[in-house]
Amino acid sequence: MEKAIRTMVCDDVLCITAYRFQGIMQPFPSHFHEHYVIGLVETGARQLTCRGSVYDIAPGDVLIFNPGDSHACVQSDEHSMDYRALEISVETMLRWTREVAEECEQPPIFPDNVIRDDDIACSLRSLHGIVMEGGMDIEREERFLLLLTLLVGRCSAREAQLPACSKEIERACAFMRQRFSEHISLEDICRCASLSKSTLLRAFAREKGITPYRYLEVIRMNEARRLLEQGEMPADVAARLGYADQSHLTNHFARFFGLTPGMYGSILSGREQSGGAYEE
Repeated sequence: MEKAIRTMVCDDVLCITAYRFQGIMQPFPSHFHEHYVIGLVETGARQLTCRGSVYDIAPGDVLIFNPGDSHACVQSDEHSMDYRALEISVETMLRWTREVAEECEQPPIFPDNVIRDDDIACSLRSLHGIVMEGGMDIEREERFLLLLTLLVGRCSAREAQLPACSKEIERACAFMRQRFSEHISLEDICRCASLSKSTLLRAFAREKGITPYRYLEVIRMNEARRLLEQGEMPADVAARLGYADQSHLTNHFARFFGLTPGMYGSILSGREQSGGAYEE
């Protein structure tokens, strides 16, 4: 029998809790929470009962439970369940949804307990992963706001018209290019651009095709390449670019370029042949 694994991480910046259940077979009796739960089924099929309705849930389904939503579920096939979820207090949900819907006066009530939407599932998986791994503050905040924007958008009968923000986005880009080696928050970028967080994220994605965090990460990686090409050591490059340590730089660099900083520097200096192997 597959061993069940349960993991949980509390994010003190976002004030949310991420947890993951892997290899779970047990049924869950009818119960409710005093907080929001936003979950994603990765593997396994279950029958969910919530607010008087019965759902057959499958991999890829997003589950949303408002505070007080009574729900229960049982296994409906021979496969164990792999499930990741976020717990969000009412106070935290209201504070963050005001960032994406400024007119919001009350915590949202999500009408759909089961959502089949690839964009929302991908956004939730991405946020959950970066919370569990302990990514940079700006990246976690950005991904949380993007998820809430998608969810709140489903609750709204109309799509807010996104204003033209080209000049503001260019100011944000210039700010990041000037301050990329510092600890920059999403609030800092918004203040520079004179935009709300919600408008910044949507307008930036429209103008640049990527998020502000990704834009900042690309700037840092290109600067890392330039410094390595000048012969600087990876540890010194990490310090100059504001990374906590060399391993953080290595992880980002390898993801972008397929080589660690040490491999890249060695190839450039002629100590390694391009077809050789190098271990960081």
